[in-house]
Amino acid sequence: MRAHGTPLTALADARVTLLDLALGAGRPEARWHGPAGAAVRACDPADRRPLPGEPLALDLLNTRWDAAAGPADLLDGLDGYRVWLSSAGLTGLCPADGTALAATRHVREVLLSAVAPSGGRPHPGEAAAGPDAVREVNRLLGRGTLRYRLTEAGPATTVEVDDPAWLAGWLALDDYLQLLGTAPDRIRSCAGPHHHPLWFLDTSRNGMRRWCSMAGCGNRAKAARHYRRARGEPAAPGGGARVAVG
Repeated sequence: MRAHGTPLTALADARVTLLDLALGAGRPEARWHGPAGAAVRACDPADRRPLPGEPLALDLLNTRWDAAAGPADLLDGLDGYRVWLSSAGLTGLCPADGTALAATRHVREVLLSAVAPSGGRPHPGEAAAGPDAVREVNRLLGRGTLRYRLTEAGPATTVEVDDPAWLAGWLALDDYLQLLGTAPDRIRSCAGPHHHPLWFLDTSRNGMRRWCSMAGCGNRAKAARHYRRARGEPAAPGGGARVAVG
């Protein structure tokens, strides 16, 4: 394996979990807060996505969404990929060329097949990944490893990958395993009828969050239900008409 070492201390934002929230660990700007599960991690000003700042695995899935003008994809070119790297805190740590973009897009598809096989929506706590997705996740994870060592300054951990192009994707897959290990029943997708639903880590106190944004999708769903009741119409399956959130 050709080592490409990256200190994990520089990647703290990519590994925030509910354990950090419970223990109050990590840098304050990297922690989750509030009932909506929003992160205070700074996003690139050019990041036009409706829900940036989720844990890295879910943030990668959220690079594709339903915008008012149609499907949108932040990873449709190098400029958008560099914006995503910046928002994720990976600028300067991960390559930002065409090879890395292609690798990260592949990881995004693998992650989607793991969390939502056949385009379905997993129930909370359900292990959604099928055998093909499991094999591909493990194959890609095999491209990297964590190295632990003791230095004069104390313990240190680095990520080593066989090809730097896969570093961002490997970190996203590692983050997915962290989420599965700490809060699998809190990995959610917006309940709105999206073609590309947005994903979030539900950090609400009661674990009942349904929407990527209560002010957006949640209120639109409430308004649609009220309108149907007023007209005496039955509830629409799946929540009503498709919702654009960008």
